[in-house]
This record gives sequence, C-alpha cells and structure tokens, in this order.
Amino acid sequence: MDTQDVIREQVTTNPVVLYMKGTPQFPQCGFSSTAVQILSACGVKNLHTVNVLADEAIRQGIKQFANWPTIPQLYVNGEFVGGSDIMREMYQSGEMQQMLKDAGIVEA
Repeated sequence: MDTQDVIREQVTTNPVVLYMKGTPQFPQCGFSSTAVQILSACGVKNLHTVNVLADEAIRQGIKQFANWPTIPQLYVNGEFVGGSDIMREMYQSGEMQQMLKDAGIVEA
C-alpha cells in the first residue's frame, strides 16, 4: 500500500484518529498536547493516534491527504475536522462535544 492508502485505512477503520507529533503521554509540541487535552476533556476513550515523527512518509502524506499544511490533524468517522486551533474553537463553543456525541464517539 502507498502512504495515501495507509492513511485512508487509518481514518476509515478508527472512529477518532489524531495525527500528532509524539504520543498522548509524551506530546512533542504544544499544539499536539492541546489536541489530546481537548479530546480527553470531551471524554474520547478510544483515541487512535499516529506519531508523525516516527514515519516521514506519513508526516508528509497526511498534509497532502487533507490538503492541510499543519499537524496535528483530527479525523472523526473518516472526516477531516481540523487542527488544534479549530479544535479549540469548536471545544469552546460546544461544537466539538456535540459533534462527538452525534458521531457516537462519546455518550450524550
């Protein structure tokens, strides 16, 4: 499989996927840390993360996949949501929590 196929499989076989720098336990940038904190605060339990620092092909490929230049990137049920700034805005407005409830990711 090429990189785009790998990414497509990751985002379609996991309900919530976060492409980030580092891991949830040891994020390697503030934006990735913020993204993990937001998802945790929303009650996401089965978060699938991909450490882009561990795979240069994925690191570059994910930017092309969504045509989005920065990392982290959040996908819910195969759909691109955005990066940490968008996640923060959605969380502060309550939109993130509602989207995750509507998607069946967290309980209402």
